[in-house]
Amino acid sequence: MSWLVLIVAGVFEAVWATALGRSEGFTRLGPTVVFAVALVISMAGLGYAMRELPVGTSYAVWVAVGASLTVAYAMATGTEPVSLARVLLILGIVGCVVGLKVVP
Repeated sequence: MSWLVLIVAGVFEAVWATALGRSEGFTRLGPTVVFAVALVISMAGLGYAMRELPVGTSYAVWVAVGASLTVAYAMATGTEPVSLARVLLILGIVGCVVGLKVVP
């Protein structure tokens, strides 16, 4: 269960990171509210997962999921350029996260 919560927390990290960028320095209400709510959910999920999972692994997975989804979303929406190298690097991050799960 902790792994599932950790992955969901990572998804919410991507939400708050994207909302933070769109808040324009917290001057836009909608993205600022989304940022705050997603941040609380993300941190609560990370804290919950860390009760059973090692701190280093939890943090690495949380950051990797959030960063990968944030970049993937930005590329999908045209905010950031898409290239084969960027896609392969993101897949490398995902591969490392999977490795943390399968290696004892």
